[in-house]
Amino acid sequence: MDPRWLMSAKRWVQNPPSRKKVYAVLGIIAFCACLYGLEQAGALPDWMQAERGARIPR
Repeated sequence: MDPRWLMSAKRWVQNPPSRKKVYAVLGIIAFCACLYGLEQAGALPDWMQAERGARIPR
């Protein structure tokens, strides 16, 4: 295990993030998980579907 991770964990324990920041990060993760679930279920609207565009020849 890289010792830099341990130093980062030590700093995080000494100076934890605010409750707002934790909730914001958890909200973003939940939003991404919902989008992923909708994509896997095939429930996304057509305008949200990714389409492969034409490649420009070099």
